Amino acid sequence: MHDELVPAPTLMSSAVNIPLVEFRRVSYSLAGDGSLAPIISDLSFTIERGERLVLLGESGCGKTTTLKLINRLLMPTAGEVLVEGKDTREWDAIRLRRMTGYVIQEGGLFPHFTVERNVSLVPSLEGWPKERVRERAHELLEMVGLHPGKFAARYPRELSGGQRQRVGVARALAAEPKLLLMDEPFGALDPLTRESIQREFKELSLRLQKTVVFVTHDVREALHLGTRIALMKAGQLILLSTPQEFLHSEEAYARRYIETLELNAV
Repeated sequence: MHDELVPAPTLMSSAVNIPLVEFRRVSYSLAGDGSLAPIISDLSFTIERGERLVLLGESGCGKTTTLKLINRLLMPTAGEVLVEGKDTREWDAIRLRRMTGYVIQEGGLFPHFTVERNVSLVPSLEGWPKERVRERAHELLEMVGLHPGKFAARYPRELSGGQRQRVGVARALAAEPKLLLMDEPFGALDPLTRESIQREFKELSLRLQKTVVFVTHDVREALHLGTRIALMKAGQLILLSTPQEFLHSEEAYARRYIETLELNAV
């Protein structure tokens, strides 16, 4: 991951001091009438430009639901989710998703597309000139450590897990989004590859000043990648803190995570 990109445009014209994302007393239930227990309940927090917010918690605590509420894959049952000060209900869903990079495990690549076509997808849909699309795809492949001369014409099945994840990150960056949503993107990788790509991704996000919302159940990953950690339990926000604050927290649920670090260190 080497070259720097031109700074990305904002999602829409707005004052710099408006949070990039804001949750205002947001709840979500599978039953829109609230007859089922909510998956998330009364969430209120902001995500500032340039920060890496990690949503940490056990499976089923509402992390992925929270992530999907940001790019309108889900709509809140109650409350408001704002992106650049605008309620997601008022956003055109396709425009919002195209301007928001989204990365999942294994990159979520189209198996019948080449690596270059996977990376080029959103710029092509946006109507970029073909030569600019190609240059952008090759630039990003270089950035994530995949030489285009070697990898551009390959298909996902011809890549390792770590290489597929790198392509997924490149694709998420292709249309120069201000916001990256990452749903346990490195969870399927072996420990050595995972540690390597975590380090590379942190360096890349620092260099590009991207705003990242990152879902994980791994406290080590949260502490390594996050500028702030949002600890969730049963659909509620238990703690929102910096990594250092998290490590020294007296909150009981946070202490359980910290104790796993201490046990593994023995």
